[in-house]
Amino acid sequence: MAADQQPSRARKVAAALLSLTAVLGAPAAPAQAPTPPRPPTPAPAVPLKLDTVTAHRGDIQETVDANGKLQLHKWADTYAQIGGQVKEVLVAIGDKVKADQPLLEITPTQQPTKLESNRAQMARLQADLADQKAQLEFAELQFKRQTQLKAQNATREEAFESARMSASSASARVDAITAQIHELEATMKIDEDARQKTLVKSPIAGTVVSLNARPGQVVSAAQPAAALLRIADLSDMTVAARVAENDVTRLRPGMAAHFTTPGYPGKHWSGKLRQVIPIPADGTGEQGKQAFYIVLFEVRNPDHELMSGMSAQVQFVVAQARDALLLPAKSLGAADEDGMYSVNVIDAGQQVSPRKVKLGLRTPQQAQILSGLAEGDKVLVGPVPKGLPVKAVADAGTKPPVATGS
Repeated sequence: MAADQQPSRARKVAAALLSLTAVLGAPAAPAQAPTPPRPPTPAPAVPLKLDTVTAHRGDIQETVDANGKLQLHKWADTYAQIGGQVKEVLVAIGDKVKADQPLLEITPTQQPTKLESNRAQMARLQADLADQKAQLEFAELQFKRQTQLKAQNATREEAFESARMSASSASARVDAITAQIHELEATMKIDEDARQKTLVKSPIAGTVVSLNARPGQVVSAAQPAAALLRIADLSDMTVAARVAENDVTRLRPGMAAHFTTPGYPGKHWSGKLRQVIPIPADGTGEQGKQAFYIVLFEVRNPDHELMSGMSAQVQFVVAQARDALLLPAKSLGAADEDGMYSVNVIDAGQQVSPRKVKLGLRTPQQAQILSGLAEGDKVLVGPVPKGLPVKAVADAGTKPPVATGS
């Protein structure tokens, strides 16, 4: 049995050697090197969203603002020129009238007996004058005869003097009656003129804006109360603006003035400053209160759109510039010692350039740039965000902006 096991063991060894030979005789497979990691793809650069304003061309006005009221510019009141009772009112409020056009009629209170008495007195005086003239003529003849006789020494001195005195007395009586007649004539003329003033006429051409008369009303010429009518020329209106004492010193006659009124939204009217009333408006400037002054100017009103009493928001143009280089005022900070302002200009590549600019006119909304910027320059509002490149500053006196967090 030992002999049978030896050939079997030999066969297993031979098989193992054959398997090993097959493995060692096969061609070797090439070795694979490890794949290196790929670098991450960079994200495309996203421009920062910056708050900028652009220098542009436009007009700028420096103004003084004030509130005001519209008033009548040219007007006239009418009163009774004779005492009496209103007989008829010939116009109504709103009517347009011409100069010297009758407005109302008054029945005078003068008694007819006074007129008749004056006429009777005139007739009596004229009769007395005729009688005195006849006596004067006789006295003058007597004096002439006595003068001739005295030249011939044919009369006494007493008779001559008596004739002379009679002639003088008769002449004086004629003069006295003539004076009384003249006085009565003047009185009668005044009464007649007064009777002709029963028609109250318009002193100017315009529109009836006030009417205080009614038929049957008793009026007096000696002590007139309120005006019977008011006639106004509405083709021009006056604007009375209340200007604070801090601003009124900047105003001068001839300055342009503009205003709006709530009754006509979006519509503007213009005029030129006429006068500054040099005393404070009523109720201002007392006991520590701020003083306000009334400033007047006129405005054309051909269509009679504007009416007395309307409120007005007024702007007086102190200075103005046209086609100026402008920048919104919000982009400017405080001025330095030289009155210059520092701004940061940003270009298309988002690179910041600090600039010094000089201002001209300035309003709460915008400012005029006199130097330091060009039209189209974009100015950064606020501090420079962190990461923006800043160009070198040419002016040694200008410090580059400090970047802050975005």
